[in-house]
Amino acid sequence: MRYLPLNDADRAAMLETIGATSVDALFGDVPAEARLAGPVPGLPDHASEMAVERHMARLSAQSVAAGSVPFFLGAGAYRHHVPASVDHLIQRGEFLTAYTPYQPEIAQGTLQVLFEFQTQVARLFGTDVANASLYDGSTACWEAITMAGRITRRKKAVFSGGLHPHYVETARTMARFTGDVLDTRLPELVAASDDDAVIAAIDGDTSCVVVQYPDILGRIPDLAKIASAAQAQGALLIAVVTEPVALGLIESPGTLGADIVVGEGQSIGVGLQFGGPYLGLFGCREKFVRQMPGRLCGETVDADGKRGFVLTLSTREQHIRREKATSNICTNSGLCALAFSVHMTLLGGTGLERMARASHNRAVKAARRLAQVPGVAVVNGRWFNEFAVTLPRDARAVVRELAERGVLGGVSLGRLYPGVDALANGLLVATTECTTEDDIEALAQALKGVLA
Repeated sequence: MRYLPLNDADRAAMLETIGATSVDALFGDVPAEARLAGPVPGLPDHASEMAVERHMARLSAQSVAAGSVPFFLGAGAYRHHVPASVDHLIQRGEFLTAYTPYQPEIAQGTLQVLFEFQTQVARLFGTDVANASLYDGSTACWEAITMAGRITRRKKAVFSGGLHPHYVETARTMARFTGDVLDTRLPELVAASDDDAVIAAIDGDTSCVVVQYPDILGRIPDLAKIASAAQAQGALLIAVVTEPVALGLIESPGTLGADIVVGEGQSIGVGLQFGGPYLGLFGCREKFVRQMPGRLCGETVDADGKRGFVLTLSTREQHIRREKATSNICTNSGLCALAFSVHMTLLGGTGLERMARASHNRAVKAARRLAQVPGVAVVNGRWFNEFAVTLPRDARAVVRELAERGVLGGVSLGRLYPGVDALANGLLVATTECTTEDDIEALAQALKGVLA
């Protein structure tokens, strides 16, 4: 039985009130060719719950689970081990059902969780403050660009070629409506990141420089050098971290001069989950805090002198007048932030470093082994757990053939940069602490067979 809370009289009364002739009239702005004239083609009118379960199970069986085969995918989403205790804790009712606290001081548990999360992110990023999270890494990156524009009163953003192309596309989509000028460039399959080219593009109109750290090819740019050049022109440096585990080994962006640090928190506590939901991380210098998007939880004492937590800053359009909001993305991925915080607490500083070191060591072994495969050339340089290799032919076809052999061998640059011939033969290979020596050997043997 379908649940239809409104009857025909209810619908007629509502349409009369708003002055619409029919429900279809509400969709008048949608082009006719984009509307369906009837049910979705190919879908049955109805089916029993058991039949739907069987059908969905058959579809699910066609997928390859990340942990079931040798797995070397990365490019912004990484397979790290998430302890069972993380899921156990975040599924407690008081956490799982909690939402935005509209009377925040009553929800002391929620505020404390967010306060601890902010502390962890600020320490990880090397920033003075961090917010209570954002939607995901790409939208956090755009929020940082608009924040820099408000601070500098400029409209030009210079992008490193090493910024993830999906983050670039997100910024381009939003800039269509804001008038921001985005100075972008493509990466090159070489060992060094494009630090000098980025610095050369900075001028007196630049609001910010956006640099991924490590970048899309796994390389580690010289943030201190870029920060100095940007700040000399009155611009801000925005560092983008898509693999936060790397900060267990390499220096934090904030300590290298980054003014704003954003990133994707998926690697810590959050599974791959078919691409989402993920977690946006955001930190900055304290002097910029009132331009920071999202929410900020703070610590205080109550009338009796007991420790308590408050919503110190809330600049979302849900909380203040829309024209004064610094962000209109009305979510903070709270449950994912909790998962991040629980996992980070379990790891501690020593555990994060061990996790990072294991991921890097696996990458070193993988690069050495793949360099022995005829036709494979490793793009040398400084990298953490992800590196690029060049192949003698289009990497997209190679990836498909590897999958047929039961190995998920990496992400082809042709998939990330369609139509860019100079990158078509490039393959990104990522490892984590989950990667075994048998996995590495399986990839090498499969590549040898595919390229023979």
